[in-house]
Amino acid sequence: MGIELRKMREFAGMTPQVMAAALGTDPPKISQMESGKAGISPDRLRSWASASKCTNQPLIDALAAMTQDRGKRWFDEYRGRLPAGFLNIAEMEYYADDERGLVAWATTYIPGLGQTGPYAGAVFARIRPPLPRHEVDARTAFRVQRQRVVLDGKPYTAYIHEAALRMQFGGPTVLREQLSSLLEDSERANVTIRAVPFDVDTFPGAGENLCVASGAVPELDTVQIDLTQGPQFIHAETELQTYRGMVSEMDMAALPPDTSRDFIHRIMKALKG
Repeated sequence: MGIELRKMREFAGMTPQVMAAALGTDPPKISQMESGKAGISPDRLRSWASASKCTNQPLIDALAAMTQDRGKRWFDEYRGRLPAGFLNIAEMEYYADDERGLVAWATTYIPGLGQTGPYAGAVFARIRPPLPRHEVDARTAFRVQRQRVVLDGKPYTAYIHEAALRMQFGGPTVLREQLSSLLEDSERANVTIRAVPFDVDTFPGAGENLCVASGAVPELDTVQIDLTQGPQFIHAETELQTYRGMVSEMDMAALPPDTSRDFIHRIMKALKG
């Protein structure tokens, strides 16, 4: 919400002081709303849009609806127990559009929404310096809960490179169970798993693990990229267009769903051998 408010104001060429004067408040209050430290009512949101000369009514309506969602969400119970980035990812997924959903792209490990508990624990255990056991357990439990919330309803597509399908976090037994779980997920009506083999000579976004979350309107789409220091979120329209194009390229490079399942089965068979 704060990011969209700031984008509106800056697009109109307004300083926080000018916006404060237009709304009859003070500049610190504007900064608090744009940083997410202070809420905003539906009426004030519409006044903000009017002052910014924003005429994108679907965007204004979507933001106004968000201001009224003040209920406690499942991830709120983890506040103070996990880094803010974890909760931001869960919130992004929570608000993803129920029709357009989420698209993940992975080259180094299975996307978080598809990880089993043992596999997720092995991924978290690789962090340096090592995390205390209780933090690894809390992060793993949080990730499993995210899966239950998202995979039980929202459309989800994962493009997974063969490198990620073969990387043995936790060893071959953990990976076999992980790939089996991935195949089970692929049978869900709302889940699509697409594999990208090594022999695909070119593919977009090499080296990045990311997720594109569709908002209620395209302007509210978000790209989340996994980085060592924590998740990075991208909202700028020019960058969103780049990643939308990447998704289209992935769609052309990846194997079809049925062929992807056969491909994953072959990797599992090789592991058993």
